[in-house]
Parts: sequence; structure tokens; C-alpha cells
Amino acid sequence: MKYEIILFDVDDTLLDFRISEKKALHEAFLEYGLPTGAEDYAGCYQEISQVLWRDLEQGLIDLTELGVERFKRLFLKHGLDIHADSFSRAYLGYLGKEIHLMPGAVEVCEKLGGCRLAIITNGFTSVQTARIGGSPLSHTFEHLIASQEAGFQKPDKGIFDYAFSKLKITDKSKALIVGDSLTSDIQGGLNYGMDTCWYNPHQKDNNLGIKPTYEIRKLTDLLGIIGSKQV
Repeated sequence: MKYEIILFDVDDTLLDFRISEKKALHEAFLEYGLPTGAEDYAGCYQEISQVLWRDLEQGLIDLTELGVERFKRLFLKHGLDIHADSFSRAYLGYLGKEIHLMPGAVEVCEKLGGCRLAIITNGFTSVQTARIGGSPLSHTFEHLIASQEAGFQKPDKGIFDYAFSKLKITDKSKALIVGDSLTSDIQGGLNYGMDTCWYNPHQKDNNLGIKPTYEIRKLTDLLGIIGSKQV
């Protein structure tokens, strides 16, 4: 078998983050008396959030700051008198309860039972632990490595050092990272000198010059890669 250890991203790889985020935002705004808040401010929130997540990947902001800053900017822009810190806590609480599996996630993990499986995610430890723990994948992974606990985020080499130490991995050639983000998962794996698999279900164009070892449209396509020789 070519790969013995598979490192999975969580959001939009194993779990559908788009659905989870939409529902958690709705519940948080509902709690604050704005039943149409998620719909009214979704576009602006997404723009703000995307900028801050890029900043996170570049080490310009930490995760705790990001969690509050996105709402602070949103509320300031729209003149909403809501405390960003308390709203962020409410949102994250709801997010931890939102569990929506990506197609093929359970099947792939079950059929990869001969490999060591772990998670490496840029996210809040409590949220990701709750979401995976409440899913059918709860007993699938040796470790869930979150950037919040590691002190580094993908694509920084630090989170991979942390993960490899935790998993006692010594041979990078035996490990494969699977994720949907070119700038986070794939660039991180490349920076660390390991093979990468870009999960690209929506067939996005790759104009970034980041070249994954493999590209798949369905998670089940991963089964044809594991144990196969690289072409």
C-alpha cells in the first residue's frame, strides 16, 4: 500500500460547511431577534469572512481574533447594535451542532479501514470535535488536529509538525493529505513535502499554480488512489 496515513480536512471535505454555516448563522441571528438576519447579511458576511480566512492562512490574524472580527466588521458596516464577541460564541455553539456529511464520506472512511486516518483542520477545536463526534465518523480517526490547539494553521509547516509528532509519523511518503482548499490543504502539503489530493467536486478552475499530486471529483475516487502507484 502506497499510503498508510490519510490526513483529512473537515470543512467541505468530510462535512458540508456551507449548509452548516447557513443554519448556524440563522439560529444565531434568530437568538438576537433577527429572523431574516442570515439571509439579509449573508453576502456581506461571506465577503468579510473570506478575507479574514485568507489573512489567517497568511498568519496575519489568529483564529480567536477571526471569530470575533468577522462579526464586528459586519455589524459595523450595517449599523447593528450587537456585541460581536457574544454573537460569535452563540454562532459557534450552533455551528458545533450542525452535522452534514459530504457525499461518500462514510463509505470512504469505512473502506479505508486498513489505513490510519486523522483530521487536520483550520478550525475551533471544540466546534470540530463536536461536529465529528456527533457524526457517524465519530470513532474513525486516531486524532483530530485543529489549528487552535496546534498554534499554527494550514498551510504553515507548524501544524504539520504538530500532527506528525502527535501521530508519530516519520516517513512523509507514507502520508497523504486530502482537502478541498488549494491554498490551505494542498499548499500546506506541498510546503511540507508530502503528497496531496485535491477534492474538487464543483470542478473549480485551478489558476493558482498550485499542483496537487491528485485531483478527485468524488470522495470515493480516493479509493482508487490508495494503494495504487502514482502515474
